[in-house]
Amino acid sequence: MENSKKYLDKLTFDVIGAAIEVHKNLGPGLLEKVYQKCLARELNLRGINFIEQVKMPFNYKGESLDLDLMFDFYIENCLVVEIKAVNELTHLYHAQTLAYMKLLEAPKGILINFNVTNIFHEGQKTFVNEIYKNLL
Repeated sequence: MENSKKYLDKLTFDVIGAAIEVHKNLGPGLLEKVYQKCLARELNLRGINFIEQVKMPFNYKGESLDLDLMFDFYIENCLVVEIKAVNELTHLYHAQTLAYMKLLEAPKGILINFNVTNIFHEGQKTFVNEIYKNLL
């Protein structure tokens, strides 16, 4: 994993490009799981390494808790991608993405909403983990 600003910016650009390609082919209005499977296919076609729908380990005060906490994508071991198909990206979705970034110690994250007219302008939000802001 390379965590340079240049690398993460390019990876972010590539993942958003993959999401735009999926959206261009499907448009808005489908279920989140449809977009997730199609985005996984698009990432594979582009040679981008990722894991998806993985149950997240969770420790609280030294004890491992069995929770059904799952993130959508973890790209190249450094970029959290959370996808939605909703009317609006609320602060709750922002907080969810930031929490996954914190738990995974990921330097960057993207929240993508497929239920929009244009993903680039209104359907994505990029976050930088506070821990890494000085390094990036």
